[in-house]
Amino acid sequence: MLRKISLLFAAGCLGGVINSLTVWGFGVTEITTNQGVSIAPQLTPAWLYPRIVWGGLWGVLFFISWRRHAWLLRGLVFSFGPTLVQLFIVFPYKANKGMAGLDLGSLTPAFVVFFNAVWGVTTAWWLKLTRVA
Repeated sequence: MLRKISLLFAAGCLGGVINSLTVWGFGVTEITTNQGVSIAPQLTPAWLYPRIVWGGLWGVLFFISWRRHAWLLRGLVFSFGPTLVQLFIVFPYKANKGMAGLDLGSLTPAFVVFFNAVWGVTTAWWLKLTRVA
């Protein structure tokens, strides 16, 4: 069981890396900015490391044995956990960016859903590839 949890954590960390690179890439290429969303982080260890660790912690969600063979759907469904926390706890209460991060732009929720879907699909794909969950 401990082995499985550690592998789920590692898969979530990989999802966190890919998610972070996607967020950063959208900022560097000004995709978010061009859509009126102020999400354009710099790729620094201080920004990246917590995102990797949180990705790993969220990866433990995949311990839930739900629709094991529908890995893509599973990744998308489980991505709603971090999405809801980001939109309704982190943005309004931790970052003071308004409910759902709307102070960053009206399309912020859509980008958050997309970025977290990247995390969920990456994590689910890796677990499918390694036959862990």
